[in-house]
Amino acid sequence: MKVITLSLAFMFCSFMQATDFEYVGTNKCKSCHKSAKKGEQYVKWEETSHSKAYETLLSEKALAIASDLKLESAPHESAECIVCHSVGFGSGGYEIKDESFYNPADDDKKGKKAAKRMLNLQNVGCESCHGPGSKYKSKKVMQAVYTGATAGADVGLNTVSKETCIACHNEKSPTFKDFNYEEMVAKISHPMPEMPGK
Repeated sequence: MKVITLSLAFMFCSFMQATDFEYVGTNKCKSCHKSAKKGEQYVKWEETSHSKAYETLLSEKALAIASDLKLESAPHESAECIVCHSVGFGSGGYEIKDESFYNPADDDKKGKKAAKRMLNLQNVGCESCHGPGSKYKSKKVMQAVYTGATAGADVGLNTVSKETCIACHNEKSPTFKDFNYEEMVAKISHPMPEMPGK
């Protein structure tokens, strides 16, 4: 019951923040945040357990936890699990889809695009912490945010805080261990390099 309550609260908060912004998927961030010159944020993310969060739901351990919790569905099909193992579940982001969704006909370009987007919303991606990226994904907007010409919140870019993390990393999670915010955020740190003249 605790997991369900947490999931519903997280989904409500996600919905409230995503009403004007849409989730675009981690690969949209990758194009600008992969190079060493720009800080290799995507590369650093790939090395974290966040990048494999959805995959853990397919493990034997996850199945055992789901059985202990008496979940009606497999972990990768349960809202109680998906909410913290994907991007934007319940608020316009990741959705539980059947196998046919991921296997559109060869000539179904729209279906292929939708499947690709959904796959890029699996795992704890950039937008799980930073907010839906539809309005800040462009280089021009990000430069305006970085220089202070545009407020990040105005384009959906969240300021990450301890509260961002403890929405999932808390005692209501069946795999929770003590969570030291300062220690854990240091492990996933991925800052932007300083811009010349700033």
